[in-house]
Amino acid sequence: MSTPSWEPIVDAIGPKVRAARSRLGLSLQQLAARADVSAAAVHKVERGDMVPTITTLLKLAGALGQPVSAFVDDSGSEPPAAVLVKAGQRLPPPGDWAPAALGIRVEGRATASDALHATAVEVTVEPGGQSGDTRPRRPGEELVLVHEGTLTVEVAGETYEVEAGDTVHYPTDRGHSWHNRGDGPVRATWVVLRG
Repeated sequence: MSTPSWEPIVDAIGPKVRAARSRLGLSLQQLAARADVSAAAVHKVERGDMVPTITTLLKLAGALGQPVSAFVDDSGSEPPAAVLVKAGQRLPPPGDWAPAALGIRVEGRATASDALHATAVEVTVEPGGQSGDTRPRRPGEELVLVHEGTLTVEVAGETYEVEAGDTVHYPTDRGHSWHNRGDGPVRATWVVLRG
């Protein structure tokens, strides 16, 4: 008996969800919370033990910043050469970008994929805002461009005062943290490249 043509598409949904979640650095629980779907359901979908309803798939796709077609496309065609994120569109930031940060507003600007490895977030750090003490160490790099204010960045015990127009670029496998010690907000863009 031949395999129905839709089975490979359905079988690929779970691995695609897991890969998208991993690229964003989200745990099962974090994705579940973002998507308003139980962690058990996300786990079953990723393992292929459950075929998601269209509602569940829509929720997961939205939480992962992907169109539903990314999970059910069977065209075998190459992904687009570039990804355009329009001004009004907001992507979720990577789950592990700054999990303990305080006093910030963050919006995703670019999401890593199989073809593209960088992510970017735009952040407003309120006075007193900081990264917290649990910045994950991992292979890769971060580049921070400050648009407004002054951000104090510490990397491997060295302190940098990054002012408007300045950038600081550092490896993420070294200890690193940041603080807004000023009286006004800091606006900055982080570009993250995972190793």
